Amino acid sequence: MSTLRGKVHRLGANVDTDVIIPARYLNTTDPAELAKHCLEDLDPTFPLRVGPGDIIVADENFGSGSSREHAPVAIRACGVGCVVASTFARIFFRNSINVGLPIVECREIVDVTQEGDEIEVDLATGTVRNLTKDVTASAVPFPDFMRHIIEAGGLVPYLHEKLTSPNGSTNGAPDVVRAEGGEVDLLHD
Repeated sequence: MSTLRGKVHRLGANVDTDVIIPARYLNTTDPAELAKHCLEDLDPTFPLRVGPGDIIVADENFGSGSSREHAPVAIRACGVGCVVASTFARIFFRNSINVGLPIVECREIVDVTQEGDEIEVDLATGTVRNLTKDVTASAVPFPDFMRHIIEAGGLVPYLHEKLTSPNGSTNGAPDVVRAEGGEVDLLHD
C-alpha cells in the first residue's frame, strides 16, 4: 500500500467537514451509509463517480470545521484511496490517520493537477507524480509508524494487531507509546 495510484477528483479550498459529510447524516456511524452522502452538497454525483483508489486533490485547508471522524470515514468508505491537498486542517489530519485514510500535503502537485488526471503517491518516499502531465513533486513522507497505522486500517486495528500478535510486533512500528508532560514518545524494541 506504500504506492497509491488513481484518477483525480479536483476540489477547491476550504472544503470543510460539513461539506464532506453533512450534519444531517451524523446520526449514523455506518461507513457504507456515510459513503452514499460523501460530498453530496458540493457534488451529488461524487459517490457515484468515485472508483476504487481514486484520489481527491484539493487546495488549502481541506477538512476544516468540526472535529468529526465521520468525514474521513465517509471519504475512505466511498473508495477514495488518498487525499492530496495544499494544506489540511490539523484535526482532520489526525482523524484521517486514526481511520486509515492516507493524506499528503503537496502544494506543488496540487497547482498542476486537474480533474481526471492520473496521479501516483508514494507514502514511503513522499514522491507525488502527476502521470498525465509528467510532473513529479516531493511531499514529506510519512514516518514508518504512521504508515503502519494507515496500512493496518487505522489506529484501532493497529492497536488490536499490536496487542494480539504473538510477539507484539507490528513490522517495526513503535512498541510503546508513552505520554509525559504533554509530549509523546514512541519507543521501539
